[in-house]
Amino acid sequence: MAGQAVSELRLLQETRSIPIIFANVVDPIGSGFVASLARPGDNVTGFTLVESSIVGKWLEVLKEIAPRVNRVVFLFNPAAAPYADYYLAVFKAAAPPLGMEAIAAPINEISEIEPITAEHARNQNGGLILMPDTFLLVHRAEVTALAARYALPAVYPYSDYIKVGGLVSYGYDLIDNYRRAAIYADRILRGTKPSELPVQLPVKVQLTINVKTAKALGLNVPPSFLLRAVEVFE
Repeated sequence: MAGQAVSELRLLQETRSIPIIFANVVDPIGSGFVASLARPGDNVTGFTLVESSIVGKWLEVLKEIAPRVNRVVFLFNPAAAPYADYYLAVFKAAAPPLGMEAIAAPINEISEIEPITAEHARNQNGGLILMPDTFLLVHRAEVTALAARYALPAVYPYSDYIKVGGLVSYGYDLIDNYRRAAIYADRILRGTKPSELPVQLPVKVQLTINVKTAKALGLNVPPSFLLRAVEVFE
């Protein structure tokens, strides 16, 4: 995430010889960590936090849980998500085939979230998606409370939001990346150079749903959701 990215950059400023493995970085090329995913170069390699195709899955999940949604706001904080364009391009391309209007909503202060939410809620077929960024994650209680107050179906990138009343999350298992990073550490300790280990995309996804929130929004939870979910909050 953003805080980890800063730490990684500081490490890179200190050494170009000691091996460095990152476990959860969104855009390692754009952040300057590696030259490419296949050939990272120098002393750094690791695992990305997300990849852009998941944006299409967020839209599909939203459409599945709330079929009436045809207008979607994508909420993000530009300072906490300097990689925003990485997601927005896919968001704008993936929404129309699903019959959805795509609306980007950058916010800089927590006070800006409610006006955007209230405005969007005037359209009865509105929905909300949150970009993975630390600002929104820190303010997850406020965000989920506003989504509930204005009856907006929302898809979140992490299960942390669902634990405080969010509707549904679909995202990559962060812990799995750390397990995979340990394998890379073992290989490097056995003599493999970081430059020989390609940066890998996340592979394990998790669906989490809050049934109580779904009922409050008047949504019927598809049986397939309950079968696929790794956690169900009631």
